[in-house]
Parts: sequence; C-alpha cells; structure tokens
Amino acid sequence: MENYKEKAVTFLQLIVAGKIDEAYETYVSPDLRHHNPYFPGDAESLKQAMKENDGMSPNKTLDVKQAIEEGEKVMIFSHIKQNPEDLGGAVVHIFRFQEGKIVEMWDVGQAVPEDSPNENGIF
Repeated sequence: MENYKEKAVTFLQLIVAGKIDEAYETYVSPDLRHHNPYFPGDAESLKQAMKENDGMSPNKTLDVKQAIEEGEKVMIFSHIKQNPEDLGGAVVHIFRFQEGKIVEMWDVGQAVPEDSPNENGIF
C-alpha cells in the first residue's frame, strides 16, 4: 500500500507523463480544492489547465529533490522543466490527503536562474 508521499510523487509523475485523467481518477478527490492563483479553485479547472500545459509541453520532466510527509500533508520539492533544454523551475507542491485521496493542493515555484551568485545552487 502506498503512503501519502508515494501517492503524491506518483500523481506528479503521471501528470508530467501526460496521464492526467489516470492521475486524477487514482489520486484526486472530486472535492479537491487548490490554491493556484491563475485558475478557479476546483478540480476540473486545474485538470484542464494541466491538459493544456501537456499539449504545449509534452516533453516536460520532473526530478523530485525532496519529499516530506507529516500526517495527512505531503511536500514535494522538485525541478520541473517544460522541455529538456529549459532551465526549468524549482517547484514546491503541498498536498493534503483525506481518506487516501488528495483533497487540497498548493504549488509555489521560481525559475532556475541562468546565473546566480549563490555557490550552493538552487537545489
């Protein structure tokens, strides 16, 4: 049986692979609320936006850097690229699970800079 952390990672991997319907059917509650400020807060709006992004960026990649689970909440820190040549972005997804399904989701991110004075890097 998958723990919440594994479910969250698999959900994101399916989204990036273009298997958005499968990701939603398997891992998302119909009552999903999300907090992405660019779309209405319901599951269907976010699902459609993910499908549009997949159509524009079918070769995107996801490299999970950290995954933390605490109770019913999971945080995934990843490097997401829209295409292999893209510098991509550092993205944090936060999920809240209830009865094994994602019921709430947040995402925040920043572009990976071409040049940075920080010797530690973004990851």
